[in-house]
Amino acid sequence: MEDEPGSENEGDTMVASPLAKWRIEFSRSFQNHLDRSAPHLIRRWLVTLVAGVIYIYRVYYVYGFFVISYGLATYILNLLIGFLSPKVDPEIEALDPTSLPRDDSDEFKPFVRRLPEFKFWYAATKAFVVAFVMTFFSFLDVPVFWPILLCYWLFLYFLTMKRQIVHMFKYRYFPFDIRKKKRHGGNDKPSSSNALERDEKPAPM
Repeated sequence: MEDEPGSENEGDTMVASPLAKWRIEFSRSFQNHLDRSAPHLIRRWLVTLVAGVIYIYRVYYVYGFFVISYGLATYILNLLIGFLSPKVDPEIEALDPTSLPRDDSDEFKPFVRRLPEFKFWYAATKAFVVAFVMTFFSFLDVPVFWPILLCYWLFLYFLTMKRQIVHMFKYRYFPFDIRKKKRHGGNDKPSSSNALERDEKPAPM
C-alpha cells in the first residue's frame, strides 16, 4: 500500500514544529529582556564595557586576530558617527526649497539621531560578542603587522571625527540635549515641566 502524498510533509512538519516553537519562544523572551533593559542606560553600557574588556584580553592572550580587531574598531567608529549625526542631514535640508528660514528665535527642537542610543548599544554589544566568537577560529587569524593597522585606524578616526566636528559647527547642532534646559527665561527645568506647571495653575476667577 502506497503512502499518501501528504503523509511525509505532515511528518516533517511535526518534527520541525518543536524547533520552530522554541525559536519563537526564545525570540519573544530575548525581545522582552531587551525591552526591560532599555531604561537602564548605565547598566547596559557596563555590560558592553565588560564585553569589550573580555575581547581585548582574549586578543592580548592569543596575540592574534588583529584584522578582526581592526574591522571591529572600524564598525564601532561607524556606529559612533551615526550616533552623533542628525537623522536629517542639515546640508540636504538647507537645499530644500520648501524649508522655512531659521533664526535664533525659533522654537527649540530636540536633536534626533540617525542612530538611536539603544540601537547603538545593541549593535556595539553584538559586535563585541561576534568578534569574540570569531577569535576561536584559527583560519580567521590572518598574519599582519598590527602597528600598521593601528596607525591607519587612528588616521581614519581623526579624519572622520574632524569632519564630523566641522559639520556640527557649520550647521550649529549639538548631539546632546544639554542646551534644551536654557528655555523659558533661563529656567533650569525642561520646557515640558514648565508646561505641566502652567496646566496645574488654577484659572483666574
